[in-house]
Amino acid sequence: EVQLQASGGGLVQPGGSLRLSCVASGFSFADYAIGWFRQAPGKEREGVACISLSDGTAHYSSSVKDRFTISVDNAKNTVYLQMNTLKPEDTAIYYCASGEVLTMMPFDYDHWGQGTQVTVSS
Repeated sequence: EVQLQASGGGLVQPGGSLRLSCVASGFSFADYAIGWFRQAPGKEREGVACISLSDGTAHYSSSVKDRFTISVDNAKNTVYLQMNTLKPEDTAIYYCASGEVLTMMPFDYDHWGQGTQVTVSS
């Protein structure tokens, strides 16, 4: 069974950085995309970044573009989300997910990790 484990969250001051990790196991070839999503209290879950495991194509939401970077380490079967210049509005639970389609829509992903809390506050 496909399993994804997100980690690396924590409390950071505005302007700081965090790197989230998503370790995947039990992959099928059909699950070729990994996405990072976040959900803040009282808000809808939104796509943050996604990456194709086959060719490295990546997409970002407008709110994080040029601040966040998604990458993959195939040897470790791990996808990372490097988050720089963090803002209070980035505070949310961050989830990684796998799917067959490279999109930023949560609905298109079928396997989800447990999530990791990111809090940006002074």
